Amino acid sequence: MRHRIAVVGSGPAGLTFARVLHRHGYPVTVLERDSAPDARPLGGTLDLHEGLGQLALDKAGLLAEFQALSRPEGQAMRILDTDGTVLRDWQPRPDDRANPEIDRGQLRDLLLGPLDVQWGRGVTQVAPGTRDGALVHFADGRQETFDLVVGADGAWSRTRPAVSSATPHYTGVTYVETSLDDIDTRHPGLARLIGDGSVAVYGVNRALVAQRNSGGHVKAYAQFRAPLDWHTNLDLADVEALRSSMLALFDGWAAPVLDLLRHGTAFVHRPLYVLPVSHIWAHVPGVTLLGDAAHLMPPLGAGANLAMLEGAELAESLVSGPADLDEAVHAFEEQMWARAGRWAKITTAGLERLVSADPAEALALFDQVQPS
Repeated sequence: MRHRIAVVGSGPAGLTFARVLHRHGYPVTVLERDSAPDARPLGGTLDLHEGLGQLALDKAGLLAEFQALSRPEGQAMRILDTDGTVLRDWQPRPDDRANPEIDRGQLRDLLLGPLDVQWGRGVTQVAPGTRDGALVHFADGRQETFDLVVGADGAWSRTRPAVSSATPHYTGVTYVETSLDDIDTRHPGLARLIGDGSVAVYGVNRALVAQRNSGGHVKAYAQFRAPLDWHTNLDLADVEALRSSMLALFDGWAAPVLDLLRHGTAFVHRPLYVLPVSHIWAHVPGVTLLGDAAHLMPPLGAGANLAMLEGAELAESLVSGPADLDEAVHAFEEQMWARAGRWAKITTAGLERLVSADPAEALALFDQVQPS
């Protein structure tokens, strides 16, 4: 008997789950609150790791297509001192495919493929344990039941309360993101500064990181420790006021580094939230979670990779695992919790070192991860 399965969210976790099920001929309903694929910006670029995100794409039959789209040169990483001195300049080998970059939009389109996503279907609540399965409540007042509802709906998941009372808490670190377009033509000096991949500058309790996306687009992130209400006297919608605030925060840093802020075209406030490091829950029949909904952690390259592999593994568990649906889901959850807990510890410790009172900690962390 084929089960009625729904996944909430069309991010990397939900779409990978749906694509692997689709590859095996299993129907799945993808529920997405956005009205269309391009309804909102998707963010920057992702590095997909060989044993995580790339493995998930292989399970979905999409690895060759990913390799054609991805940017191995995007793995390059340069670290500067606040005065502009180059401290590290790491370049990948030509055959290095360990963590190639891909734009989020390109990855989404790759995963969407033949999937039939129900756009504009915002979920407000999931109620497990009803006579016909888990009951999904929609923003338009409609309801629908499924044998399994998979919450892949991100940090502020509407599915999570069905299995856990945990809510994300602020890390003490805030990002302010800005963007630069057509950088090779409009800002060739900054293009050379960033190179093919990323450039990072670390100071006392603050950092500036810029990362190249495809098509000459760059995302830059001002990162700093501050109270959650640091912007009380600042209008976050006022681009020039926010730009001035960031320039003041990084006052004294090298002029080319500050040009990342001077030439940014928009600013987005992103306080970093996380779930408890070892977030687990008592298994609830008919509902489970993937990705940020299950284990929101600092954005240090693990989140999307874990989310995609989890989506692929859950799909495979449903296709070829125990015949009992809940037995298959529970076995998957145990595996997910153990691995996510390890990564949550790594990324939490990493954030403490990257945005810290001692900038040397960030450099030491880089040398551990990417020895020269």
